[in-house]
Amino acid sequence: MKISLITTCYNRSRTIGHTIESVLAQNYPHVEYIVVDGASTDGSLNIISRYASQINMVISEPDSGMYEAINKGIRAASGDVVGLLHSDDEFYSFDTLSKIADAFTQSEAEIVYGNGIYVSCDNPKKIVRNWVSGNYQHKNLRRGWLPLHPTVYAKREVFEICGLYNESYKIAADSDMLVRMFYEQHFDVHYLNQYVVRMRMGGMSTDVSTQMSKWREDLRMYRSHGFNPYFALTGKILSKISQFI
Repeated sequence: MKISLITTCYNRSRTIGHTIESVLAQNYPHVEYIVVDGASTDGSLNIISRYASQINMVISEPDSGMYEAINKGIRAASGDVVGLLHSDDEFYSFDTLSKIADAFTQSEAEIVYGNGIYVSCDNPKKIVRNWVSGNYQHKNLRRGWLPLHPTVYAKREVFEICGLYNESYKIAADSDMLVRMFYEQHFDVHYLNQYVVRMRMGGMSTDVSTQMSKWREDLRMYRSHGFNPYFALTGKILSKISQFI
């Protein structure tokens, strides 16, 4: 089973090297690694180029944002399974992809998801949030439940059916995609009760200054799927309170 792993990057010279090294340290051999850089101006591409011989594909060109970059990566991917590792993040352990591959093989699921932790931007050893996704229940999507996006790995046919990320959203396209994957379709889903990713606080989805914009987009997104948007968003917000340590 080949896993296509996509990292999108724009001006992340401080962290992109750690992300790439986290991928290269994985003990799973069947990885297609694709890095999509949005024409960074801070030296990120110079860092990426140091690892060019170990990266299957590097795309560097201007884009309209992270979701266009992710879509470029998905279009370029040739693996059986597609996953994401953002340029602020690292895998939880050296055998994370092996565990994900085993979960697909043993469960015969079309989607596998797991848990993740958020760490301080300045001190990656300091855990700030502990996101245990929990078991999948279809009805809980309407109550605001979503798995942690970067822990979700899906077979190629999932994207063929669901389509790509909706680039009209600047922040909520990941939530929109998860609703399409987990609610609108009826794929076989497997919960891998293991930590998958270590995420730095301060990315687009965790920046406090973007929360109001994110909530507005979430309301539009939930409404587009026929949910009660205020009920779903309230449930989504409340579900995160217990994650903070």
